[in-house]
Amino acid sequence: MTDGYQALRDGAAWLDLSPRARIVARGRDRARFIHNLTTNEVKKLTPGDSCYAFVLTPQGRIVGDVSILCRPDDLLLDTEPELREKVRGHILKYKVADQVELEDVTDSTAAIGVEGPGAPPPPEGFTTAPFTVTGQPGYRIYCSPGETAEVIRLLEAAGVKPATAEDARVVRIENGKPRYGEDIFDTTLPQETEQMHAVSFNKGCYLGQEIVERIRARGHVNKHLTKVEVPDVVPPGTKLTIDGKEAEVTSSVRSPGSGKAIALAYVR
Repeated sequence: MTDGYQALRDGAAWLDLSPRARIVARGRDRARFIHNLTTNEVKKLTPGDSCYAFVLTPQGRIVGDVSILCRPDDLLLDTEPELREKVRGHILKYKVADQVELEDVTDSTAAIGVEGPGAPPPPEGFTTAPFTVTGQPGYRIYCSPGETAEVIRLLEAAGVKPATAEDARVVRIENGKPRYGEDIFDTTLPQETEQMHAVSFNKGCYLGQEIVERIRARGHVNKHLTKVEVPDVVPPGTKLTIDGKEAEVTSSVRSPGSGKAIALAYVR
């Protein structure tokens, strides 16, 4: 059991999340435009509000997932490193006469995650948002690359320990929190992910909505992403039978806390 894992589970840990992609939407129509291309309520956000949403194809499949922070003059979209070009390109494909610009600010900004039940109040003077990669309580600090060392110094002075990406992955899977590219794919439908806090059923029309509504009317999908106990850590794509049902594993780890192997799997 590493110190980073222990801090994420029981205390507070910091994670360098600067490799994650950050895209800023500016312009008069930014809220309406992003609202029409994501699954959650964006138009109702006021500065300081945030939400989690999917970006869909017209066929209702998930192109990517984004954490959206509303700031006074823009919207900040935070997504997986691998989705940096994909999400921005997909959104821009639907820009016609909209007064909106999308700027990739990944290289000119940095992000530090503070996660765990003992996370202290964030240091003052930085933009923060209630986003976490592990599903633990916490927040994300946005700053310039030159301010990263000072942010880490302030956090460590408050007792926050460093944790690795692998520590975070273990805690994420223990918490049943999926990651795009590992557990959610471009073939996945929103209802299959069990992440329905990403979807508003009251917001009106958006790209892919027709399929999402059709599934809701039908009442079910054929498989759901579920946290399960497995006999041992297995490779992604392993097919198992769990409680008499077919399941396909997307990610699995051995939990240092329980000693058991746990997995995220699509269970029929």
